[in-house]
Amino acid sequence: MRTIASEIQPRCPVLSSIIIIFTVVCLSPLVLSFSSARAQAKEKKLSTRAGYVSTSHDITSQMTGEDRELRPGSSVKRANFKKVGRSSAAQKFADWIVDSEDNSGMPFVLVDKVDARVFVFASDGQLRGSAPALLGLARGDDSVPGIGDRPLSAIRPEQRTTPAGRFVGLLGHNADGSNVLWIDHEKAVSLHRVITDDPRERRLQRLASPTPLDNRISYGCINVPVNFFDDVVRPVLANTRGVIYVLPETRSNREIFESYYEVE
Repeated sequence: MRTIASEIQPRCPVLSSIIIIFTVVCLSPLVLSFSSARAQAKEKKLSTRAGYVSTSHDITSQMTGEDRELRPGSSVKRANFKKVGRSSAAQKFADWIVDSEDNSGMPFVLVDKVDARVFVFASDGQLRGSAPALLGLARGDDSVPGIGDRPLSAIRPEQRTTPAGRFVGLLGHNADGSNVLWIDHEKAVSLHRVITDDPRERRLQRLASPTPLDNRISYGCINVPVNFFDDVVRPVLANTRGVIYVLPETRSNREIFESYYEVE
């Protein structure tokens, strides 16, 4: 027994050291690889439960409005109103347009019906001009079906609404040959210079008043000051399409704009 034990014991300390080093060097990568694979599998399992693939590219591409709003450290883009007065609703909505890039690289117009005001932005979210506006006589966010085919005399007062929504518009001409920014051609809704044919309507005075309460007078179109249309609307939208956003007044933003989120 002593002879056998003696023969089993290593006779050379140097050889033992070499064997130990060789074993560590060879097995370490295998251990690290196995640990990494287990960690990745665990991370993938947790990510699958959360409903997305855990890569930064995939998370960004699948991110919803609420995800972007709540994601810590996310970069936020905002519209630049250049210190021009606006309502909080207009500010929040313009920020969403710029942050989400919903305007698809086009200039855009924001119509705040509650505040009776129009804002025109370049494609990068820089304000180009703002002015008061006259809107449809009746409050509401929808147009009556077939209203675009009716003569004005057949449109009752309660049907004279300015519809809310997102519209891709283009400068053009109406039936009288006047320049207009078409918002919804089918419903005959456009943004144009203020019409002053009937002095009893006092449209210029309504535009000049400090309150939006008397700015409801049109059949649904959006009337703006002449110089604002000529100096701001036409130059910004010349030879290009633009997105016109008409904010709701009886419904929520998310009812009209499904992808809307508030930018914090």
